Amino acid sequence: MTSRKKRLQSFKLYAVTDLHTYDESYLKKIESVLVGGADIIQLRSKRLTDRQFFTLGVKIKKIAQNFNTLFFVNDRPDMCIALDADGIHIGQDDLPVDVVRRLIPRGRLIGKSTHSLEQAVRTMQEDVDYIGFGPIYGTPTKPDYHPVGLQDIKKVIERATVPVVCIGGIDKTTIRDVVHAGAQRIAVVRAVFAQEDVEQAARDLKMFLTEKT
Repeated sequence: MTSRKKRLQSFKLYAVTDLHTYDESYLKKIESVLVGGADIIQLRSKRLTDRQFFTLGVKIKKIAQNFNTLFFVNDRPDMCIALDADGIHIGQDDLPVDVVRRLIPRGRLIGKSTHSLEQAVRTMQEDVDYIGFGPIYGTPTKPDYHPVGLQDIKKVIERATVPVVCIGGIDKTTIRDVVHAGAQRIAVVRAVFAQEDVEQAARDLKMFLTEKT
């Protein structure tokens, strides 16, 4: 098992950016989230230019390395290669996993979003290192997806052959129910980056996950 895979096995809190503009002040938020205990940071943006994505990615990767934190990019095999990221997260409508696996450097990790129990079970048969499951609740970052709710979390976890991270509308008000439903790992966007005290928001979520799972 590679070092990256070993680190992936123990993660609890996965922080995802949702950048609409190039903003280097966001780097301080990212650092604060890592101080608060996030185990993975993902650079996600549907609006940055390639140059902006790369420039920001270089800076985020350096921060992640300082904290020995895994650094992922969203959707972009080319950026995974250019930034020498630890891995990539893809969706159901992106390139097939086997194609992405051939494109990115050997030893890099691949995560894939799933939106139903059936999709999760099917995706686990692919060459992925983890799956995302959700959105658990409605969320503006995934406006086109119907919430999957809590009822299938345990079923997905029971069938899991790779780590499962629940995502979508999870925050300090809902995390108790999500964990009670079986979740052991969560991915968040607004629950940390939209908070006034980013570091404390991450710390509170991580502490709850560590104590309850």
